[in-house]
Amino acid sequence: MKKIIKQSEPRSLVEHRSQANANYDNYPEKDDLRKSLLKEQGYICCYCMSRIKLDEMKIEHWQPQTKYISRQLDYKNLLGACMGNQGARPQNQHCDTRKGDSEITINPIEGDKNCEKLIKYRPDGKIYSDDLSVNNDLNETLNLNLGFLKKNRKDALDVVIRKLNEKFSNKTWAKITVQKELDKLNTKDENGFYDVYCQFIVSYLKSKL
Repeated sequence: MKKIIKQSEPRSLVEHRSQANANYDNYPEKDDLRKSLLKEQGYICCYCMSRIKLDEMKIEHWQPQTKYISRQLDYKNLLGACMGNQGARPQNQHCDTRKGDSEITINPIEGDKNCEKLIKYRPDGKIYSDDLSVNNDLNETLNLNLGFLKKNRKDALDVVIRKLNEKFSNKTWAKITVQKELDKLNTKDENGFYDVYCQFIVSYLKSKL
């Protein structure tokens, strides 16, 4: 999970919120919202860090709109999420689709609790936390240790490891090169994209410095 720093909300959302009887369901410009969320998140899911795009994403209410009516149009409560195997059996769903109306402790939005510090990874792609509540969020509510998600994270890491090993035949990586790779992973590319599963790779490379 990568920390999200909220930016300016779309003007259409501000204007809609000022209208009488405004709610999420009658907000007509949801593509404006999707575009804003994609841009600030670098086109990766707020939870699993897989690639998302305009026609393949969900608008997630971190605090469920069914329980927190006053926050259904609050931009700081809105995130971009992947489809999370929507339509599959619950045990095979993940991210917002699995979460539904459940409440979670972990929040990728910048705040007092930094998700990047609370969340850890094992080299095989497993995600976990020493905080029991957060660990429950990751494993049960968001279901982020599904087999294919662990594999995808591991595969993304393997690409980076292979590239570094090709550059350093003795497999002893120069710290400056590792730092350059970290800087790249922490920066959006020229198209505004983060690499998928970037924070998992960042975590691994930091352990090698």
